[in-house]
Amino acid sequence: MMTEAAPLIVLAGNPNAGKSALFNALTGARQKIANYPGVTVERKAGHFALPNGRPAELVDLPGSYSLDPTSPDEAVTRGVIMGAQDGERKPDAIIVVLDAANLDNHLRFALEIIALGQPTIIALNMMDLAERDGLTLDPAKLEELLGVPVVPTVAVRRRGLEDLSAAVENRLSGNAPVAEPVVAKERDHGLRFQAKKIAQAAIVSETAGRRWSERADALFLHPVAGPIILLAILFVMFQAVFAWSEAPIGWIEQGTEIAAAAVEAGLPDGFFKDFLIEGAIGGVGSVVVFLPQILILFLFILLLEASGYMTRAAFIMDRLMASVGLSGRSFIPLLSSFACAIPGIMATRSISDPNDRLTTILVAPLMTCAARLPVYAIIIGAFIPARDVGGGVGLQGLVLFGLYIFGIVGAMIVALVLRSTVAKGPNAGFLMEMPKYQLPRIRDILLGLWQRAWIFLRRAGTIIFAATVVLWLMLTYPKVPIDSPMSQVDYSAAGRIANVIEPVVAPIGFNRDMALALIPAMAAREVAVSALATTYAIDAPDEEAEARSLTERLQSRWTLPMALAFLAWFVFAPQCISTIAVTKRETNGWKWPTFMLVYLFALAYVAAGITYWTAVALGL
Repeated sequence: MMTEAAPLIVLAGNPNAGKSALFNALTGARQKIANYPGVTVERKAGHFALPNGRPAELVDLPGSYSLDPTSPDEAVTRGVIMGAQDGERKPDAIIVVLDAANLDNHLRFALEIIALGQPTIIALNMMDLAERDGLTLDPAKLEELLGVPVVPTVAVRRRGLEDLSAAVENRLSGNAPVAEPVVAKERDHGLRFQAKKIAQAAIVSETAGRRWSERADALFLHPVAGPIILLAILFVMFQAVFAWSEAPIGWIEQGTEIAAAAVEAGLPDGFFKDFLIEGAIGGVGSVVVFLPQILILFLFILLLEASGYMTRAAFIMDRLMASVGLSGRSFIPLLSSFACAIPGIMATRSISDPNDRLTTILVAPLMTCAARLPVYAIIIGAFIPARDVGGGVGLQGLVLFGLYIFGIVGAMIVALVLRSTVAKGPNAGFLMEMPKYQLPRIRDILLGLWQRAWIFLRRAGTIIFAATVVLWLMLTYPKVPIDSPMSQVDYSAAGRIANVIEPVVAPIGFNRDMALALIPAMAAREVAVSALATTYAIDAPDEEAEARSLTERLQSRWTLPMALAFLAWFVFAPQCISTIAVTKRETNGWKWPTFMLVYLFALAYVAAGITYWTAVALGL
């Protein structure tokens, strides 16, 4: 006598809908975890008893946004629901778990499943959180609109489980009607519109706070107003980097001058005194001075993240990303690269499409990381006048904003080329949940700023200090003979290396000192500033020249076309060695890091050359 197999019930829904909590509440300890055949996606299965005592098997499917898979997780979910997954039979019933507080977004996936015509039950989960946020829903109205049973639940508190089990039993017995499938033309944009319309109809009441959030999204996510607001925020951010940092930079400069004067007065002439003044204080101090600008930049980034706006910025950028073959999923890793390309490249692990991920890794170094800011700041401060161009807009901030935009545009063009050649493939879709708007917590912001300051100062005390010391030693030795007409820099080991490189970069306007700064900058971008400061400190012909600031020395030795070419170089030049190492680890070999180095050096050379030749032709 054959025993009837237990019915197979599956839990489906968007990520963060509370499926796992509902699965644990229904199955308790009667569950096991394994992998689906042929993939690394986790399979969670367990058993629970229906009201009539009949056992049922319950499977918690991976969170999905659509039945059109864009990741291995979504492919498994589709395969199980459609009965096409290896080792799985077609489910007898589907429980779609919805976040009651985010109903319009979650309903889109539910409508796709309902359209299949399979026995479906809606678990309207996290009702308590929706009510806490000021939203009251009518489950009966939602059931009427969807044509399938809707059961309110609070999985973490085990509320509604009996009603949910009863609804499953009724669907299995055929006592509940099956909804008519949604017609094909209502998919995609039509489904989103339909989901929003149904969600609005199911709302009994909502507080002013929730309505304010919807009105804010209508403005911030508007196809025209949204990008304009995003650009305005970025513009203000870069204006603030210069306008707000002037005073604290002055304080740090005064501190380094006091330290150098104390060493000058307190130590006898010799190796150690020169090392402290020219290497440690002059070199490292020239980089630390830009800490206020870096903190101002991160203040804006932290505020945008904590307020909930950053995810909306990703949504806004999705249209631009799609035009070059990427998706909004790439925005967060690329945005992280504004801080440092290393965490940005590591963040690409969340991108499921391999071609999309590879392209994002290869263009991440084009985002202007915080390490470039000292280079930009010193050149802009030396050659761009600190004047308003109208309406309170500063010219220096405008140029900095332009450099960031230049990098972004360059990254988009490179991404388009890569997606059409070495990373060719279909574009991945993009769906994401919008976090709630909230006021940033001052404690969290201050903690984030402290962490960024500590990271920067630690780099200044380790990588930058070590590179500066090595460069200072190479600039100091061998000592130029007393009767030699050569300068110490030209006679030194570092100078001789720079003189070999100079003919290669001379066509794009670079002199020996600029060539010399490019070498240690591969350790960390900020070292370019300390390299220039150390070079000019050693090359100073007398005490008066030695007392001049780095800005004054640059103005006396560089022309404006040379300075602009140097900025263009750093927009595209490869990142530090650590970035190359991370790229090697994330791509499992040297093929793509080598490709990255070659194309970035080529871009940097061409961009610097075009900038220099154009500036000279214009008579700048």
